[in-house]
Amino acid sequence: MAFIKRLGFYLVGVSIGIVFLTFFFKKKTEDTGVYFCYFPNCRTLKDIRSKPIHYSDVISKQLLEKQLDTSDIVSLLTNGDVDFGNSNTKSTPCKTYLVEGMLKDKEVIATVKNCPKKATLLSIVLALE
Repeated sequence: MAFIKRLGFYLVGVSIGIVFLTFFFKKKTEDTGVYFCYFPNCRTLKDIRSKPIHYSDVISKQLLEKQLDTSDIVSLLTNGDVDFGNSNTKSTPCKTYLVEGMLKDKEVIATVKNCPKKATLLSIVLALE
């Protein structure tokens, strides 16, 4: 059998395998809620969400006054972007991250203190443009 013919059979088999694995893993991630995070932004936000989230007095007041909702906070910590340049990632034991995102069609910046056992949401302010 010629090399080109064998290469063709190999590429067809690999293509079918990749399509099969893509559908299989996509279905598995939708069912179990497991996502593959390898980028720093995704890993940081996932680490924050995996811990109990505590609120500062300012955030608690905003929640009581209905200025914020917990679903807004979860959305921000899921879809936000971590500003590593302005965050304090070198401090121990707690690191402080600035998370930028959208809340109610407004650009906001949240300050999150990420400790080993808990995450504390310190503030949410409107971003200056």
